Amino acid sequence: MNSTLLLIAADLAAAIILSLAIYYRRHRRRDLVVAFLGVNIGVLAVTTVLGATEVAAGLGLGLFGVLSIIRLRSSEISQREVAYYFAALAIGLVAGLPSTDPWIPVALMALILVVLWAADHPALLGRSRHQIIHVDRAIADEAQLRAELESRLGATVTSLTVQHLDLVDDTTLVDVRYRLPRIPVAVGTASEAPSLGGVR
Repeated sequence: MNSTLLLIAADLAAAIILSLAIYYRRHRRRDLVVAFLGVNIGVLAVTTVLGATEVAAGLGLGLFGVLSIIRLRSSEISQREVAYYFAALAIGLVAGLPSTDPWIPVALMALILVVLWAADHPALLGRSRHQIIHVDRAIADEAQLRAELESRLGATVTSLTVQHLDLVDDTTLVDVRYRLPRIPVAVGTASEAPSLGGVR
C-alpha cells in the first residue's frame, strides 16, 4: 500500500511537471494540458485497479496499444505534442503497473521528464524552421527554387519538397525546412525579420 501511494504521488508530480512546468510554459496550449493530465490520470487509475501481477504485462501492452491509436480529431496536434501525449501515457502506465521496487518506476518517470525537457529545449536546434511556402513563380528546377528560397528567407534551405507546381497561375507550393543564420543581436537594437516579398 505504501509503495502504491508513493507511485501515485510520484505520477501526479510527474504529470504536473510535464504538463505545466515543461509543456505549458513553452507552448501555452491550455487544452492540451487538460488532455495530458486526463490521459495520465486515466491510465494510472485503470492500471492500478486492473494491474494484478499475473496480467500486468499483457495489460500494459494492450492498454498502450489501444491508446496509441487514439487521435485528437477536434484539433490538429504537432509531432512535438504527440511526444508529450505519449510521455503522459507512459508515465501513467509506469506508475500504475506493479513493481517489486517502487524506485524503479520513479526513476523511469524522472528519465521521461528529463528527456522531454532536453529534447524540447529552445536551445536544441533552435535555428531550425519548417514552413509551407507559396512562391509567386512556377519554378520546376530544384536548384533554382532552393536559391530563390534562400534569397527570400535569408536562411540556408536544408530540404525542400514541391507539393504543387502551377504553370497556369505561375505559382509553386513548397514544403521547406531551413536553418536561420547565427546573427548576434546588439543590446538596445531591434532585429528585423528577413523580407519575404513575393512569398505568401
